[in-house]
Amino acid sequence: MPRTVLAVDLERIVGVEVKKLERTHGGPIARASGLDYNTTPPCGTIRIYDRAGVPLDIRGFYLFVCQEAIPGQPGYYQLSALALCDGNILNADFAYYLSVVGQRTKEIGLGTYKDGANRSRPMLIFANPLGTSELDHSVTLIHVKDDVDKEFAQLRHVGRIQRTIPGGVGDTFHCYRLQQDIPEGHVDFELFDPFPSPARTERTQPRGRFRIDLRLTH
Repeated sequence: MPRTVLAVDLERIVGVEVKKLERTHGGPIARASGLDYNTTPPCGTIRIYDRAGVPLDIRGFYLFVCQEAIPGQPGYYQLSALALCDGNILNADFAYYLSVVGQRTKEIGLGTYKDGANRSRPMLIFANPLGTSELDHSVTLIHVKDDVDKEFAQLRHVGRIQRTIPGGVGDTFHCYRLQQDIPEGHVDFELFDPFPSPARTERTQPRGRFRIDLRLTH
């Protein structure tokens, strides 16, 4: 099978990353305004390697699940929200993905005794789809294809999400749910860049600052 075919073939191979979230006492989902993606940014195309170490680019999906404790049943949990998302709804810039996952330079010989090292691992923040109210408390497949319900009769199209890019319009993504999960009278939703994101600046918060209940007297 040619690698160029596998790069877009959703029936033979895909990559799925699982992001588990929690909910506090039935309230809002945790990290609604953005999740940490340690070292690797999300992307609709991801790179893996075969047994010979040759790179293979395949489509990437992300499974977001919310786990919360069942009241009155210690040690038992339930999933109260789930979304399987086409990675392109989070980020479609494969060149940026490669720039982050490529080889980096590690600082060594640090500190007084020169035995310290800085691994220089990036910590990235990208969207959390379950922070969108229309996707919370439900099980949703989010896909760039607009005919998934034609291929799988048990699914029904329930809405669209439009992403915008600087200077233009990005892709439209389609939301599907199981027929039995859809309430009678449902009307398809139309969402435009719905993922919550706080205002951010380039400045980071200081690290290593410890505050204790201490007041010095002169």
